[in-house]
This record gives sequence, C-alpha cells and structure tokens, in this order.
Amino acid sequence: FVAPNPLVGAVLVFDNRIIGEGYHQQYGQAHAEVNCINSVKESDRDLIPESTLYVSLEPCSHFGKTPPCTDLILRQKIPSVKIGSVDIHDVVNGKGIDRLRQAGVEVKTGICEQECLFLNRRFFTSLSQNRPYIVLKWAQSSNGMMGKTGVRTPISNPYTNMLVHKWRKEEPAILVGHRTATIDNPQLTNRHWEGKQPVRILLCSHPCKEDLVMFSGPGKTIVFNTEENKVSGDVHFVKVSMGAYLSETMTCLMQENIQSVLVEGGAFTLKEFLDAGLWDEIRVITARRKIIDNGIPAPSLPETRLLKEVQIADDQIAFYGNPHNRFVVPN
Repeated sequence: FVAPNPLVGAVLVFDNRIIGEGYHQQYGQAHAEVNCINSVKESDRDLIPESTLYVSLEPCSHFGKTPPCTDLILRQKIPSVKIGSVDIHDVVNGKGIDRLRQAGVEVKTGICEQECLFLNRRFFTSLSQNRPYIVLKWAQSSNGMMGKTGVRTPISNPYTNMLVHKWRKEEPAILVGHRTATIDNPQLTNRHWEGKQPVRILLCSHPCKEDLVMFSGPGKTIVFNTEENKVSGDVHFVKVSMGAYLSETMTCLMQENIQSVLVEGGAFTLKEFLDAGLWDEIRVITARRKIIDNGIPAPSLPETRLLKEVQIADDQIAFYGNPHNRFVVPN
C-alpha cells in the first residue's frame, strides 16, 4: 500500500525499553517516524529527549506529501538516531543524515543494513537500475519440463497456487507473453488474498485474440505490441519497437510508477528476460512427483545465489537472487 514509497519501520527506545513504534502504512500518509513518536504514551513522553530512535531507512529532510521527518526528530530533541540504510533517492541520499548531524544529533548508519536493503530491494533496484524489480517465476516437473507444447499443463499443487496468488498481491504488475496468453488464457488476478489486483502486462508481437480473459478482468491491462497505440476500456495498447521491446516495456512501466513486476510467462518469454539480464529474483516451483514426457524444457538457470528453499506438500520452491544486485545478495 506504500509503493512507490519504500517500506519503513521505526522504534523509539529508552533504557532498553521500547516506548514507541510505528511504520509507514500508506502512500501519502504519515511516515514511520511520525507514527512512532505519536504512539508514545503520555506517561512516557518526557522520556523522548533521552531516547534513541531506530529507523530502517534514512529520515527525509524535504517537503513532499508530508513534512520532513528530520524536523520532527529535532523538535522532539531526540539525541541519537540509528539508521538501517541510506536512502539513495536523489531528494534524500545523505541529506537527512547531514541535517541531523549538523544539529548535533548522534547518527549511526548500517544497523542491520543488509536486511534493510533486502526489505526495500524493489525500491532500491528501480532507482539504481531505472527499471522495475523483476521476479521470474516458473513451475516445472521433476524432470525439468514446463508443460507440453500447445496444451495448458497444470503442474503445482493447490497450496502452492495459493502462494503464487500471494506473490501476485505483493507486486504491482504481472507479465506474460503471447503464447501463454493464447494457450493458457489466464486471468492473471489475485483470487485468494485480500489486497490490490496487479496490472496485467501482455507482450504481444502478433495480433492478440480479442476474447482473452485478461481483457475482461478487474483493473488495467497493458498490451505491449508492435502495431498500435490505443485505449479500449481498461485495455491499453502501447506500441514498442520489435528490436528493443523489452527495454522499452521496462521504461514504460517505470513511467507508470510500476516498481516491480512478476513474470509468469512461458519458456520463451522467461528466456528472453534471462538472456537480456533483466531479472533480480527467480522462483522455481518443482513438482517432485510429476514427470512430463516430451515436454517443453524449463529455462537453464544463470549464475545465481540460492536465497532459500521451502516445501509445500510435494512441491519444492527454490528462491534465487541475482548475485550482481547488492540489494538482493550481499557483496
């Protein structure tokens, strides 16, 4: 609910006791520091000038949709601030730290820094790479097949499918290619969890079928194609160049304030992203008891770092990070 803002939490500590805590709850509303200080009980407010503020991201020092958090910290006479990670956004990027230090506040940075960077990996990656944070996801059989040619082939179990819908809720957009849209005709919606519906993205170099389910679903659909720009209800057709359609698509998504995207395409679309180096996380679901003969091979993994593995019934899920993205994998 805060995107494109980062996720930020704060606690106020006096003598090893938390007297206030808060987090940024919604875009355009109060920041974590404000909610943290407002949460302090009346009986503890005299302790604020003797307390330490811990915050996961550098406090802002500029006027945006809310006033500067550094001004609030100074008004409350908080003597010490511990920060998880520096905010690399141009309007902040050390200015909040400088403002506090110049006013005599003791400031320490790098507190649980890697955890804080990973928490806001979407925010940091979109700023530093000038493209959305990209999560590639696929399901495969135990022998590494994604399905049979031209036939919709369910692979993962119902419990894993529920998790996938949670992933859809966590990203502002979900993307597939022309083949997946035509063969699977997916809804590309979150149907199991409370939250926003993702914007549906279709990469379509061929004329699209007009009766695709995703065209009638709730919310917006963007079709990146090589033929036309037009709007038909909630379906937006955006023309891109054949030779640079992936990079132009990413640029357009940034212009739409789409900070991250879940790519659920087929083998061809996934390979296109992998070959272009356009990925930050890969999530591979393997149905360990399912074998598909004469199927479509899943993409080969590039250089990756295994982040974690989980098992849901007979499905094993592996999470990989791009070792060249320091917000995902520590250097």
